[in-house]
Amino acid sequence: MTDLPGRENDPNENPFAMFGNPEQMAQAMRQFADMLSAPQGSGPVNWDMAKNIARHAVVAEGDPSVMEGERRQIVEALSLADLWLNEATTLPSGVSTPQAWSRSEWIENTIPIWRKLCEPIAERMVDTMGGALGGSGLPPEAQQMAGPLMGMLKQMGGMMVGQQIGQALGSLAREVVGTTDIGLPLSDTAALLPGGIAHFSEGLEIPADEIRLYLALREAAHHRLFQHVPWLRSHLLGAVEEYARGITVDTSALEEQIRGLDINNPQAIQEALSGGNLLKPEETERQKAALARLETMLALVEGWVATVVDKAAQGKLPSAVALGETVRRRRATGGPAELTFGTLVGLELRPRRLREAAALWRALESARGLDGRDALWGHPDLMPTAEDLDDPDAFVRGEAAWDISQLDKGPDDDKGDEG
Repeated sequence: MTDLPGRENDPNENPFAMFGNPEQMAQAMRQFADMLSAPQGSGPVNWDMAKNIARHAVVAEGDPSVMEGERRQIVEALSLADLWLNEATTLPSGVSTPQAWSRSEWIENTIPIWRKLCEPIAERMVDTMGGALGGSGLPPEAQQMAGPLMGMLKQMGGMMVGQQIGQALGSLAREVVGTTDIGLPLSDTAALLPGGIAHFSEGLEIPADEIRLYLALREAAHHRLFQHVPWLRSHLLGAVEEYARGITVDTSALEEQIRGLDINNPQAIQEALSGGNLLKPEETERQKAALARLETMLALVEGWVATVVDKAAQGKLPSAVALGETVRRRRATGGPAELTFGTLVGLELRPRRLREAAALWRALESARGLDGRDALWGHPDLMPTAEDLDDPDAFVRGEAAWDISQLDKGPDDDKGDEG
């Protein structure tokens, strides 16, 4: 009987003792119930859940609504920056309705692009989790019961991936200053975050209005490219998607982590099933080509933005050089935003050759003027390649006159010109 000394923890007397602490078990069951009761979205990831987790993460650390004064400062900064850029590039304005966002608004407005970027790898994660959770990762007696539960296990996998994405986006939202920090077009609207600007400004002994205006120049310059270079958006996002499609989940590592899970420790379950070291790229030629194309294009975008921003700020912002170097250092060395994106799609968006790309754009401007420099954005086939970044002078000395109509000619069109 349980009233005998030394019999209090006898599993034969207490059939629930095998589950450990009742309070911990209850907590695990509550989290499990919350996951199953969350509204299910379409596709492999529960995006409503991911968005809610991200918003809760930023609210937990303080995400006040944008005050009217802050909104006015940012709208004015973006408008002035866009005016200054008219002198630094021939591409027209891409800022029509400048906005100031809270971190929660950034999450809400960028979710559609994150969904497009994350779902290729999320689908693989969910399928692998469902198989691992219902297969060799469980004891033999549990495996026999897993068959009818595979649908629910995949749903659990989708929710766990959604939870991971939500936490990653919540972390990223605390770092970004606008919609173009990672070099990809996350929104058609040019916007800055007062909270992100304040975070960026920490430790910089530079007037707040200069920092705000410099970041507004970068945001507005990116939007000129994304709004007026028709092929650029699909080119960048397509390269990310193609790379993500080559990512696989390390099934053996996942099963190894599942095998040692403690059902009483929900946090350990979440950590084991997060992406991180479970994602690994396939070393195929197609994969390498997609990565090289993406890295080169990111460097060209960042290099062009840096060039036109420096030109627009020259003689107007005393701290422009220092701010430019701060941004370049953050983008070239990587930071929390890069690591977060790596967690989401297994890829670090780091323009490794930013300085070489900026040098090439400056050389083009010197040799061909603003018109000649910006004309390269007219067609993807005109853009410099990775090899051109190795020898920018040779690229600049190349064909002085290009006729974009030549790109549309068929292979036999030139034969009629031969005498």
